[in-house]
Order: sequence, then C-alpha cells, then structure tokens
Amino acid sequence: MTHQPTSQRQLFESQPQWVEDDARCGLVATVVLPDGVAKPLDYLVPDALAAAVEPGRRVRVPLGRNNRECIAYCVSVKSGELPQSPLKSVVGVEDDKPLLSRRMLELTKWMADRWLARWGEVLEAVLPAGVRLRKPTRMLPLLMATGAASQRKLTPAQALVLAAASAPITAEDLARITGASRAVIARLLKGGLLCEAGSTERITGPVANTRLPISHDRPAQLSAAQRDALQAILDPLRQGQHATVVLFGVTGSGKTEVYLQAVEETISYGKQAIVLVPEISLTPQTCDRFRARFGSVAVLHSHLTATERHAQWREIAAGRVGVIVGARSAIFAPAPRLGLIVIDEEHETSFKQATAPRYHARDVAQWIAQAEGVPLVLGSATPSLETFVRCLKGEWKMCRLADRVGGSQLPAVITVDLRDATSRSRGVLSPRLTAGIQWALESGGQIMLLLNRRGFATHVQCRACGFTVRCPQCDLALTLHQPGNRGICHGCGRVTALRADCADCKAPQLVQRGTGTQRLEEQVRALFPGARVARMDTDTMRSRGSHERTLDAFRAREIDILVGTQMIAKGLDFPSVMLVGVVNADAALHLADFRAAERTCQLVTQVAGRSGRGPLGGRVVVQTSTPDHPALLAAAAHDYEAFVRSELPIRETLLYPPFGSIVRVVVRSIDEQAAANWAAHISGRFQAEVAQEPLAMIRVLGPAPAPITRLRDRFRWHLQVQGPDGQQLRELVRRATATLQTPDNVAWIIDVDPVEML
Repeated sequence: MTHQPTSQRQLFESQPQWVEDDARCGLVATVVLPDGVAKPLDYLVPDALAAAVEPGRRVRVPLGRNNRECIAYCVSVKSGELPQSPLKSVVGVEDDKPLLSRRMLELTKWMADRWLARWGEVLEAVLPAGVRLRKPTRMLPLLMATGAASQRKLTPAQALVLAAASAPITAEDLARITGASRAVIARLLKGGLLCEAGSTERITGPVANTRLPISHDRPAQLSAAQRDALQAILDPLRQGQHATVVLFGVTGSGKTEVYLQAVEETISYGKQAIVLVPEISLTPQTCDRFRARFGSVAVLHSHLTATERHAQWREIAAGRVGVIVGARSAIFAPAPRLGLIVIDEEHETSFKQATAPRYHARDVAQWIAQAEGVPLVLGSATPSLETFVRCLKGEWKMCRLADRVGGSQLPAVITVDLRDATSRSRGVLSPRLTAGIQWALESGGQIMLLLNRRGFATHVQCRACGFTVRCPQCDLALTLHQPGNRGICHGCGRVTALRADCADCKAPQLVQRGTGTQRLEEQVRALFPGARVARMDTDTMRSRGSHERTLDAFRAREIDILVGTQMIAKGLDFPSVMLVGVVNADAALHLADFRAAERTCQLVTQVAGRSGRGPLGGRVVVQTSTPDHPALLAAAAHDYEAFVRSELPIRETLLYPPFGSIVRVVVRSIDEQAAANWAAHISGRFQAEVAQEPLAMIRVLGPAPAPITRLRDRFRWHLQVQGPDGQQLRELVRRATATLQTPDNVAWIIDVDPVEML
C-alpha cells in the first residue's frame, strides 16, 4: 500500500503517448526572403495564424541571432512532424489575400532555376512595386443620367453628356467622349440631371484611356495567308490546347489583324489575352488598335506610376478586362482566365531583362502557355534565329505571310556605298538620300530617318595631338550634346562641361567627330527649311506621354520628317511615309557581339518596312560602308531567310545559340587586379568542373577584359561557358559557384543566354 501514491503520481505527471506525438507535430511554413539568405527557410506557424498563412502571401519572420523581423514570401505550408531542432515562429501575416497563385509560384521557381537567380529576387520581380507596397488606388465616382431632363431645355453639350450617361460612367470619361467641359458636367450634377451611381477604381493620368482611339476598322476579308495563320491559332484555342505559332510576315502583311481576330475569339469564350510589345513607343498605337476593336484595355509598362500599375493589376486580377497590353513585365499579369498570349516583334532584345533576374519574356511566355494549355503567338518580319530553328525542327509551327495586304508592294531599297567619294557630302546625308527626301516632300509624303546614335557628335577630338575627351569613370568617349556644349557619357550618364581647348596639349583645335541624332536634325532643318522636323530619341522622350504626343503629331501629318533612333524602326504603321533613310547601317554591325549581324539585318529590315505602306508607294535609302555584308544584302533584298541561311552554319560551327547555350559571368571591381583575379578564380572552378565531364563538349572562354573595360568607375572582366546542352551547362555553373565566398571589393553576375556581350 505504501507504493500506491507514488504510482498514482507517476501516472498523472507523465505525458500520455498521444500528447507527446501531438507536441511533435505542427504546421510549418516554408518561406523565401527577397534578399539575404538564398535558400528557403522553415518557420513554425502559431495556431493563431494558421488560417491566415498560405502560399502566395507574405509573412513577417524573425531572422538571425538578433531576430530581426523581415518580410518573406510563403511558398508552401505543410502539416506534419516537426524537426528535432526547434523552429522559430512566424510573427505575422502581411497580406489580406495571396498575391501570387500556386501556378505563379511554380513559374518563379522554374525561372530561378532557368536563369540561375535567387528565388526571392524572382518573386520581387514579378510583383509590381505598387502591389508590394499596397499603393492606394483612387476611387472615382460614377455618374448617371437621372431621367429628369424631359421638361428641361438643354444645350447641345448638355444633351450630349446626358445621352452618354445612360449607363454609369466617370466624369473623366464623359468629358473625353463628348468633348464637354467639366463645368457642363458640374452644372448637370447641381441641377439634378446627373447623379452619383457608385464609384469605380480607375487609374488616371496621361497613360490612362484619355486618348481617342485611331481608326482601325475590321477588313471585309483576310488574305489567304492571314486566314491560314488565324486558323493555325484558332484550332488549338478551340480545343483548349497549347501550341506555339510563329507568324513570319513581311512588314505590312497584316499580322496585327490576325492578332486582333484571334483575341476577339478568345474574348468570346470569356477568356483573357496578353499582348506583349517591345517598346513603350509601340504601346500607345497597339492600345489604340485594341481599344478601337474591344473597348477597355489594361496597360502595363514602366511609365506607369506605382499607384496606376497597382490599379491596373487589380482590374486584371478581378477579370474585369479582357485584353492586357504591355512591355516585357506584362507577361506576369495575373489573368485568372488566360486564353491567349501574343508577342509582337518577338525578336527584340528588349524582351530580355537586363538586371537580375535576367529572364527572357519569350521563354516565360512559353512556360505559361504550356502550363495553362493556351496558344502562344510569336510575330515578326525578322524572327530571332532561336525561333527560326525551333520552327525548322518542327517544334513550333511557322505561318508565312509573304505579301503585304491591300496590294501595296515592298519598297525599293537603294544602297549608297559610302566608300565611293561621289556618295559622300559635307554633311551626313548623301546626295542620293537628300534627293530622296526632296522627292518625298514634293510628292506630299513623310520621311523617317534612322540613326542609332543619339547626341550631337559621337566624340570630341583634338586636331593637333589626337586626344579624345573621355569619361573619367568609363572607357568611353564623351558624346557631345547641345545646347550647352555638354559631354555626356552614355555608359554612366555623367555630364561634363566641355572646355574650349585640349586638356592634354592645350591647343584650341577641338573638332567634333561623328554624328548623332541632334546633329542630323540640325542638318535636316538647314537643308529643308520649309519642312516640319521632329526628333524621337531617349533625350526627347523623357517626359510622360511624349511618345504618344510625337506619334500622334506624325500620324496627323503635323510632322514631315521624323528623325530618330531604333525606337522609330519597330512596328509603327504610317501610310504616308514615302521615304525611309538609314543614315549609318554600320553603326552596330562590327561590335564585339556574335549577334551583331543578326541585329543589323533585323533593324534595317524593320525600318525599311515603315516605307510604302500607303497608295503613294515608297523607297528606302541605306547608307553603308560595307554594302556586300550578308546582313545588308539580305535586308536590301527583303530576304531575311537568305541571311538566316548564311548565318546558321556559322553559329552551328561555333556552338553559339541556337545550337548551344552560353552562360556569361561579368566581374566588377574598383580594383582592376581584384576583378581579374576573381574572374580567373571562377574560370579555374569552371575548368575543374569541365574536366570531370570530358565528353560534354563544354568549353570555357576567358577571362578577359570586357569590351567596355571600365564602366561607372568599375573595372569589368568577363568569361563565358559554352555547351550544346543548356541544362547540363547550368548544372555545371551551379556546382562551380555553390560555395564561392565573394571578396568584399568584388561584385559579379551570371547571365544565362545573354543577348548582349558588351
């Protein structure tokens, strides 16, 4: 009996087995930090937060020894046995609802693996800052006619406003549609003829739907090639299947109308379409065309404010718009009922992100389209060689549109050989090009002049000693900009007041060499004083809405001659353009980049296609010092496939894309030797990994100084790894760099399948 109290005490003080098992189980959230720690981390989810913590939301978690509170992305939640080591707990939940769907989490994980990026920085990239920062959106009141106007005498403006307000509409849209002033609308409100009928979340500002759409009527019928291309898109669309269709059509062949009708059918099924364009300058024209056909269109590009982007994002996520138009990042639009993706001018390098994560929108679109089971349409008059080869292999379907719609002919291309003394003049315009401009002006046509060099003069040089004024922070000559005699570095943006004499020998014999768009504009104004001239480059397009204003003025025939950089070469449709002049076709032909010839052929072909789209016909004048180069011969003959046939064997021999993959590493440091040493160290690790796989056909090139060796006061060295298998190459790079401890005075980046090598 003396043992009974002891046994009872043991019975009640010991934990039953089921209680111990329950204590070892719990809810664990796996989170990814936007920066800092690269690998996913596990945190215990307290019971109080169990209902709120879910994949796609952001949570607050303690990090490090001092438990610094950080915001992280929850990527998974699992219930089960807890690890032996204790877990820290989630502190709080940041978002009311998930910002990212499970499909988007899968996509970002794939992107991190595909481009060797940190998962956290990919998650940050796909969410606009306005969404992450929860920028407040502006609520606009909706107005509606009350029906009390039958006994009132109305002015014509008032009658127009009331007729337009038969359904709820904002005052902003009322003023835009009717042309009435805000005072007219205010008087109708005060008089009880208009009343408030709720509110709507809408963006405002010059990028909103405040411009009247251009006319873009549906044609009576499509050409045979257009019908075949449209059918190739509609077949998988109707079957709910994925297919990638490439529209390879000459400029003016009606690719946009094929897009429009494919989107029209997509919307008829209650689904949404994403349309990507390469340049902000193309966004207004593309939006106008889609608005003319479909009404409301969401717009996403970098010129939107964070608040405007957040509002558009919410409209898309709510499914209230059927068409989303935008630049590269619009591919991440949260369309809940995605039915079609279109990428116009798919060859453009602007679809590749220049900063981490260095993704390519075309590859992301391909992943999304496959995952969602929807068609992907790629359109271009000059498809990238990567796209071309996938079509040749039968992986993607290519539809050719070989002729322009409406019976217009491709313009005749005249090549001016600048090596011939008779082709040169004191200015940058050859006599042949000058005569062509005069012909177009006298015929009532418009002119576009392409020079892919902004500024007044490309460099300033001393005639006495040859000294060239250079940027003190970069290995680049300063470009002269006027007015103000300013030297601007196009690498780092540094602005320097240029002195009148030589900084080296003090001689007052400085000369301005080379020509930029500013000088070209000045020469054109001097040669054609009666012509209305405008310039379109980065310098003149800085303000909001500047692209739209310039292009609208050109479309309205308020500008006779448009001078510009490559932003005028892409996808713009102006029927009155009779002459296109390529002032210097060699500008990018001889850069240290294996894609230089491809880009030159694409640029010249594209800008040549702006001419002759109307009934007046057109011509193209190309000035070059290398008229026999295959890229220029093909562009002059409007035969892009001829260039493809000449270029592909070279790429295949060298294992360059599309026959191989490249991973480029760029090392930067304020200390040149430190950059060189670290590049050599990384190269050594790559060589050691390659030695383990002697049959993989992988080679390491470099390290060597980058073509632009110093940029923003940092010395740059680079190396690259090439191989036929991209996945194998990425695995090798991942293994070689997994345990690297970067020195404090060095920074370096990895670029998978780079599109520029400078």
